[in-house]
Amino acid sequence: MRKLLLIYFLIISFSSFSQRRYAADRYFQEFAYKKSAELYEVIYSKGDESELIISRLGDSHYYNTNTSEAEKWYRILFEKYKDQVSPEYMFRYAQALKSNGKVDESDSWLRKLKEVKGEDSRALALENNEDYFVKYSNLKKTYVSIQNLDINTKYSDFGGFIYGDKLYFASTKPEGSKFDKKLYKWNEQPFLNIYTADADLSNDIEKGLQVIDSEKLPSLNTRYHESNAIVTGDGKTIYFTRDNYNDDKLEGDKNRVTHLKIYKATLNNGNWDDVIELPFNSNEYSCGHPALSADEKTLYFVSDMSGGLGATDIYKVAIHDDGSYGEVMNLGAPINTEAREMFPSIDSENTMYFASDGHLGLGALDVFEAKYADNKYTNPVNLGSPINGPRDDFSFVISEDKSYGYFSSNRKGGKGDDDIYSFVIYRCKEDIGGYVTDVNTGKPISGATVRLIDESGAPVSEQVTQADGKYTFKDIDCENNFTVSASKDDYRNDQKETATEDINKKEIKTDLALESLIVESPESAQIVINPIFFDFDLYNIREDAEYELEHIVTVMNNNPDMVIKIESHTDSRGTKDYNRNLSDNRAKSTRDYIISRGIAVNRIQSAIGYGEDRLLNHCDDANQSKCSKEEHQKNRRSYFYIVKGGKKVSISN
Repeated sequence: MRKLLLIYFLIISFSSFSQRRYAADRYFQEFAYKKSAELYEVIYSKGDESELIISRLGDSHYYNTNTSEAEKWYRILFEKYKDQVSPEYMFRYAQALKSNGKVDESDSWLRKLKEVKGEDSRALALENNEDYFVKYSNLKKTYVSIQNLDINTKYSDFGGFIYGDKLYFASTKPEGSKFDKKLYKWNEQPFLNIYTADADLSNDIEKGLQVIDSEKLPSLNTRYHESNAIVTGDGKTIYFTRDNYNDDKLEGDKNRVTHLKIYKATLNNGNWDDVIELPFNSNEYSCGHPALSADEKTLYFVSDMSGGLGATDIYKVAIHDDGSYGEVMNLGAPINTEAREMFPSIDSENTMYFASDGHLGLGALDVFEAKYADNKYTNPVNLGSPINGPRDDFSFVISEDKSYGYFSSNRKGGKGDDDIYSFVIYRCKEDIGGYVTDVNTGKPISGATVRLIDESGAPVSEQVTQADGKYTFKDIDCENNFTVSASKDDYRNDQKETATEDINKKEIKTDLALESLIVESPESAQIVINPIFFDFDLYNIREDAEYELEHIVTVMNNNPDMVIKIESHTDSRGTKDYNRNLSDNRAKSTRDYIISRGIAVNRIQSAIGYGEDRLLNHCDDANQSKCSKEEHQKNRRSYFYIVKGGKKVSISN
C-alpha cells in the first residue's frame, strides 16, 4: 500500500522538467515515490551521496512500503550523517526494521529517539510497555476465519464501510473507461473509484466470508480519486472523499497542489445527486476518511491541517439538526500522536477503530480500538494478530451485530497492492454445568447457590440448583479460567477451578460436593466442623480456629432458638490440674469468640474444660511417650453440644 494513497493526500503536477535531479525532486514532491526512487538511485550511483539524496531514497521506499529498501537507505543515512539527521528518521528507521522482522533493533532505535526527543509519545509508549510485541502477537483469539476476498485484484483494493449486508470499498482496477488509462503517478495505477459488493451470508460464515456482485457505484465516480464512502442509516445521504475536483476542473493551492476534500451527496431516484463540498474543507490542506458516530450527530475525519499533533490526525465536527456544522476539533491525545492516525470507523457502541503507526504496533500501520466513555475516548488498544502484522493493516470495519467485518492490508501473500480481507468474530461459547451433591450420602442437593466467578474474582453468573442438584451456566466465553462455588445453609462451601476450552457448544462438567454441618445418626445429630487448634500451652483463638468457629456462628444464626454447651479436652502431657485449667480456658475463649460474633450470652449454657479426663485413645500418662504427635492431637478437641432448640445434637470437631 502506498502510504499517501492511504490518506489520499494527492499532489498532481502540471509541469514538465528536464534535469534528473530536478525531475527526482518534482516526482518526490508529487508523491510519485516509485519514480523518485528510481531517479535518486541513479543520482546516488553517480556519486551524489548527500544527506538529501540518501534521506529521500529512504523516504521514497518507506512511503511506497518497500521496507527492505527503506531500511537499507536509512541505515546508510545514519552511518554517514548520524549527528545531522532529524529525530523523525529514527522513528521511520525503527518502523522499517520492525516491518522487516527486526523487532529488538527497532526498539533500540525508539529508545534512541527518547534520548533526543524525551517527550515523544512513541518512545515513551515503549518505555511503559516493553513486552508489547509478544503481547500483541499472542492476544486472546477474537478475529478468526481471515479470508482474502475474491474481488481483490492485482491493483489496490481496500475497504470500507458496511451498510446492511453491503460493503463499500475503493479500487484502482481498470474497467475499460478512457479515464482508466490515466495513471496516478505515485504507484502507476489508475485512479480510485468507489465500489459496492454484497456479503454472501448464505453459507456458514464461520468458515470464511466472501462478497459477491461487485459493481462500481453509479454517478459519483470521476476521472480522479473517489474513496472512503459512508452512508447514513436511512440510506439517503453519502459522505465520501474526492480530489479537489469541481465543475470538471481539478483545483489546487497556491503551489498548484491538489488536496483531498470530503463531499456529501443525496440519493434521488436511485442516483447520488446534489454533490456538495463540506464547509471545513480547504484548498490548503486535505480532509478525508469520513466516519459517523452511532447517533450520526458527529462526523469524524482525517486531516493534515496545520496545528495538529502529527503528520495526519483524526478530527471531529458536530452535525447540527439544520445540516450545518460546528467547530472542527482535534481529538488530541491519547488518540493522535506525532505520526499518522487515519481510517477511523465507529461501531454501534461508539467504539472507534483506526489505523496508526504512532502507537506501538507489530509493523507499519496497525489497527487500534478505543472505547468511548465519559464523553471521551480511552487509551487505544492494539487489536494484535491476526488483524495486525509487519506490514500495513488499516480500514477496519465491523458489522452492526459484531459477527463479522473487513480490514485491508498489504501483507505478504495477497493478490495485489492492497487487498481486502474478511474476518469472523470468534463466537466460541461453551456451557459449564454439573451436579451438587452431599459429600457423605452422594444424594443431590436442591436449593444450593452456585456461582461462576472469573479470574479477577468478579461474579459472572449465579444459579440455584433444582431437585436433581443440577446447574448449568450457558454460553460462556471459550478459553477462560473460572471458579465454580457452591453454598447452602448448614453446609460447608465447596469450590473448584475450571476452564472453558476451544470447542464450540461443549459442556464443561464440574461437579461439586457439599459437606453437611449437621450429620444425622440413629443416636443423635452432629454438626461437624474441622478441629480447632490451639498453640502449645496457649488458649487464644488462632486465625484458622476463627474460620472453623464461623461455621458454629452460621449454624446458630440459621437456628435462632438453639442453645449449646461447650466442652474442651487436652492430651495427657502435663499435670492433670494444669490440663484441666488449660482446657477450661480454651473452652471459655471459644465461648467468648462466639459471643463476640453477635450470639447472645444466654445461648451458650456452659463452657467447661475437662483436661485429660476423657481421652479417646491409649495415650494416657503411662503411654504418652509411645504416642505420636498425631495421636496426641486427637485428644486435643472441643465439643459443641445442642441442649435446646429442637432435637438434641452434639456439635463436635
